[in-house]
Amino acid sequence: MNKNSVRKLSLAAMLTAVAVVGSMFSFPVFGSRCAPVQHMVNILCAVLLGPWYGVVVAFAASLLRNLLGLGSLLAFPGSMCGALLCGLAYHLTKKLPFTLIAEIFGTGIIGGLLSYPIAIAFMGKTAGDIAFYAYVLPFLISTIGGSILAGILVFALQKNGALHKIQSTL
Repeated sequence: MNKNSVRKLSLAAMLTAVAVVGSMFSFPVFGSRCAPVQHMVNILCAVLLGPWYGVVVAFAASLLRNLLGLGSLLAFPGSMCGALLCGLAYHLTKKLPFTLIAEIFGTGIIGGLLSYPIAIAFMGKTAGDIAFYAYVLPFLISTIGGSILAGILVFALQKNGALHKIQSTL
């Protein structure tokens, strides 16, 4: 492994840990637990590591959250769709606003809609009794909060030149 791969892997592991610990600051909305820190991590992964690292970090964080009892199965579609879309958006445009919008759309809309079949299959009848679009609202609430946090953080890093320095070392 070269030095950059080790740095990227180390940063990915650290961001996974931030997402897992940050999920302790979650709140329930309908059948899901909203964890805005995960969405902040998705955007940081998009900006610093790229879309594929972002998806892996989202999967690892969702798995650990479920194993530790800090999340639900709905963490998988929400975080992974958002991580992929915002990672691709940043990779293609290098523009923060598009990245934030892609995270919100990927998690809030696509992840929210994909949560319905998962809820029916794995979470029982009461989760399936909720209309398929009802998962969109809690996912939107969570991802908008996390996107605002990430936007403030990344903008501050851009403004003082730290973002470019971090990106160039990875």
